Amino acid sequence: MTNFLLLDDTDVQRAFAAHLRKLREEAKLSRDALAQRSTVPASTIKRFELTGEVSFRQLLLLWQSLDDLQRLYELVQSPKRGAPLPTSIVEVLADEF
Repeated sequence: MTNFLLLDDTDVQRAFAAHLRKLREEAKLSRDALAQRSTVPASTIKRFELTGEVSFRQLLLLWQSLDDLQRLYELVQSPKRGAPLPTSIVEVLADEF
């Protein structure tokens, strides 16, 4: 049986835009205020929120201004091969994994 992925790049773009718009609104930031904080022009933020279209660099600047950039970074990090995942904070701090 073949698995079909019903999710495409546009869906993901719009999900990122919706997430960051929600965070902006929760922080009670206008697009202009976020533009000052992130260095991304307000017009670009508006286009991003409406269409999901933005450069990768601008996405990172917006994410850094509204969310934890570490969360995105961790998506592309893979655990050390052959090593078990840490089971305690002590192992994490000692970098034993």
